[in-house]
Amino acid sequence: MTDTAAVRAQVARFQQSFTDLRSAVHRRIVGQQDVVDGVLVALFAGGHVLLEGVPGIGKTVLVKTLGEALHLQKSRIQFTPDLMPADVLGTMVLEEGDGGRAVRFQPGPIHANLLLADEINRATPKTQSALLEAMQEQQATVGGQTRKLPQPFVVLATQNPVEQEGTYPLPEAQLDRFLFKLLVGYPREEEYTQILERTTGGQEPAVPAVASGDDVLAMRQLVREVPVPEPARVLITRLVMATQPKSRYATDRVNRYVMLGSSPRGAQALALAAKVAALRDGRFAVSGDDVKAMAIPALRHRLLLNFEGLGDGLTPDELLRELLERSRTLEIGAA
Repeated sequence: MTDTAAVRAQVARFQQSFTDLRSAVHRRIVGQQDVVDGVLVALFAGGHVLLEGVPGIGKTVLVKTLGEALHLQKSRIQFTPDLMPADVLGTMVLEEGDGGRAVRFQPGPIHANLLLADEINRATPKTQSALLEAMQEQQATVGGQTRKLPQPFVVLATQNPVEQEGTYPLPEAQLDRFLFKLLVGYPREEEYTQILERTTGGQEPAVPAVASGDDVLAMRQLVREVPVPEPARVLITRLVMATQPKSRYATDRVNRYVMLGSSPRGAQALALAAKVAALRDGRFAVSGDDVKAMAIPALRHRLLLNFEGLGDGLTPDELLRELLERSRTLEIGAA
């Protein structure tokens, strides 16, 4: 088998794995194609996802369904204001036995492959910060000892953007650790019939397990090997710089309304997501279209608007769409 044939076979296997996983999730989830694809892209890119939407539109069900479609250890944390870091990470407990007393580590729910952090913005900043090390370094430190988390490790967090009473907005440092922020909207009118059939009938649709942890890790390794040609790399760099006020690529509206733009971590997220998009579409190289398709979910949570922008009702998505509309001026050869 030639190298070219081997690469094509790997790309085909990735496409099949992505399609199988998407089909398994949609056996229970109706619609939300962009959201489901976004979660799968982040999964294969090795990142975490923040799902934002009003209650009752299937955010938690989506995460549970993905856990069933993946043969992985999963856990759930319902974040509340009284939740403590030890409730997330685990704690050292003193046990008495025939041999006397001994200290044993009791793992917390974070020690799993797939963690559902439900209503993450209801926890205090102290508890939210307990996730920072786990999300970035894939490890947890308790009692002076650092323990590696099972691989793959993915945090899928949900939050309600409307209800603000009893919530604690996520700090920028925590938001930056999510590869994607996905907005979950209301279903379309024609989708309600299927939703009612699947959720109010006598039997819930079964979701088959179509992938294992080893499958996910193998696909992640393949993603890392996908090349990013110079035009795509330049576009990634300039798109990220365009979100930074006073940079040479920033627009007048970015300079006026943005307090803080994307960090280099945004460029990393955009590159990895574009690699997954290329493989999903059957290609072994990133194109400019892949970059543009992944830009908004990868960057929307990395733009911090100033008071004027918030007062004018502006959203990061609007600014990012403007940047994408003028993306030709950011490509190689542009000033």
